[in-house]
Amino acid sequence: MSEQNPVNTNKTPSAEGIAAAARSVKGRGLPPVHLWNPPFCGDLDMRIARDGTWFYLGTPIGRPELVRLFSTVLRRDGDDYFLVTPVEKVGITVDDAPFVAVDFEVTNAGADQEITFETNVGDMVVAGPDAPIRVVRDPQTGEPSPYVLVRANLEALIDRKSFYRLVDICVHHDVDGQSWFGLFSKGAFFPVIASSELAE
Repeated sequence: MSEQNPVNTNKTPSAEGIAAAARSVKGRGLPPVHLWNPPFCGDLDMRIARDGTWFYLGTPIGRPELVRLFSTVLRRDGDDYFLVTPVEKVGITVDDAPFVAVDFEVTNAGADQEITFETNVGDMVVAGPDAPIRVVRDPQTGEPSPYVLVRANLEALIDRKSFYRLVDICVHHDVDGQSWFGLFSKGAFFPVIASSELAE
């Protein structure tokens, strides 16, 4: 993991220290991690698996409130992920996306439709121009991996059951002269697959 900031050699990063610092700045909303520029203190043996499970020292973190706390100080810089507090910044490993969208609700219909996703850590996000949905297809298998932007470069992988439900509400819509099968939310259209591919 590359990092430009100098390494702070005076302390070893720990989950306990990050948690304590995160608690100290916890308020009603999310901490302003984008405004903090603390020294880089090295990498932490913490990993977020593709299914959204957080691991510390190879063991799943079993306390949902602790996972939620860590998630509030998560930041993505480029392709790297960090837990950031006002006093330190530590690198962690993310296998795919840091969050998983585990459910959603739909209000309104047609172009006025709004899709509100809930993540595994309790975030709520309405898909739209500022929170786009994107679908990446595996070049080998064609298997889709759908994502929704939650906040500041942090995405949620939409779980399989939710994606199947989304497909049920997809419609055909022309984009730049091409027909796509996709979703409307908050006035924006998000292509899932070309309509022509569905007919193959």
